[in-house]
Amino acid sequence: MGEILFLSHRIPFPPDRGDKIRSHHVLKALARLAPVHVATFTDDQQDHRFEADLARLAASYRLVHRRKPLPVAGIEALATGQPVSLAAFRDGRLERYVRDVLSRRAVEVIYVFSGQMVQYVPAGFRGKVVADLVDVDSAKFEAYAAKSRGVRAWMERRESGLLRAEEARIARACDVTLLVSQAEADLLRSRLPDRDGAAMRVRAMGNGMDSDHFDPSHVEPEPRMLAMSAPRLIFTGQMDYPPNIEAALRAIDRIMPGVRAACPQASLHIVGRNPPAALKARGGRDGIEVWGRVEDIRPWLSAADIALVPLEIARGVQNKVLEAMAMRLPVVLSPEAATGIDARDGRDFLVAGDDARLAEAVVAAANDPARARAMGAAAREWIVSSASWDAALARLPGYLGLDGVSFSDAA
Repeated sequence: MGEILFLSHRIPFPPDRGDKIRSHHVLKALARLAPVHVATFTDDQQDHRFEADLARLAASYRLVHRRKPLPVAGIEALATGQPVSLAAFRDGRLERYVRDVLSRRAVEVIYVFSGQMVQYVPAGFRGKVVADLVDVDSAKFEAYAAKSRGVRAWMERRESGLLRAEEARIARACDVTLLVSQAEADLLRSRLPDRDGAAMRVRAMGNGMDSDHFDPSHVEPEPRMLAMSAPRLIFTGQMDYPPNIEAALRAIDRIMPGVRAACPQASLHIVGRNPPAALKARGGRDGIEVWGRVEDIRPWLSAADIALVPLEIARGVQNKVLEAMAMRLPVVLSPEAATGIDARDGRDFLVAGDDARLAEAVVAAANDPARARAMGAAAREWIVSSASWDAALARLPGYLGLDGVSFSDAA
């Protein structure tokens, strides 16, 4: 095949958060098939440390530091009638790079990672366009609006409505539209008017897990966490992401009191970058520790006894759940966090709905270490057998128009 242009809203390095994990593995897979040109953004100076990794993988690339303040993006969005998330990722430097690559190179496929980046696909491009939306973002903003009030609720309803229209436009315009789970794909199909068969081009392509990397036998437990009282619970993620903030506060304020009533020494560890003041203020008392950014999440997972994932707003597949399962941890999670993961409740993890039941499930796991170990072992076994990246991306060549080609052929 010809060459590939890969558009991503964040640099796919390091693979240490949900969207970067998926974009990282997709980019590596694409590079096995053809030369790939990458247009992407950095969020902070930490991201620039990984420019050399990107350079080794890409035939060419343009890395732009995204510094447009959200209020400016909001004003642009109101002036143009577009979603804020599109205005936030609009940048002339990336537009010029895309035009230059398409004019000079034999690009036959544009792979767009995240709906914000479809705006960079020229209207006259004659090749194949694959849009990897991952999640149905409009549904996420609907959920935000339902929990908000006043001007914020109005803004989130506006964003939801405009994103819903944009998702329909993308599905109509692109050759294939990918979502991270069958549930997300079905949701998008249900929201399309489908006057031109766009729903028939919506597909599910799940996430995988690098079970060799996330292997508890390869890492030593984090000593600072081991020094804390047991049972040690852990919740991980990007801590400036609203659903993660909400879940962490739920765990601290509504679930841990029930856990500590039965297990007074239980501790909860919130691990992930950029925790807001509301989370930091709760650290250091009542068994709560807020650690912030860490270089490697695996030692922290290895030091934990139980992973607690009480998300109330969750789209797609939660990598934090897959990582904990791969690290042989028993996982107690909400139904929302379990969506899209075809593991078995009661064997591979424990699903519980309300705060009291989540607390009860944690206490049950803490009081029965043998059962907890068996659940952790079953979780890792499921990951190894059913959730590899090779299996998750097996259909990717076909979505690019390479029917009958496998990655083993490309290797």
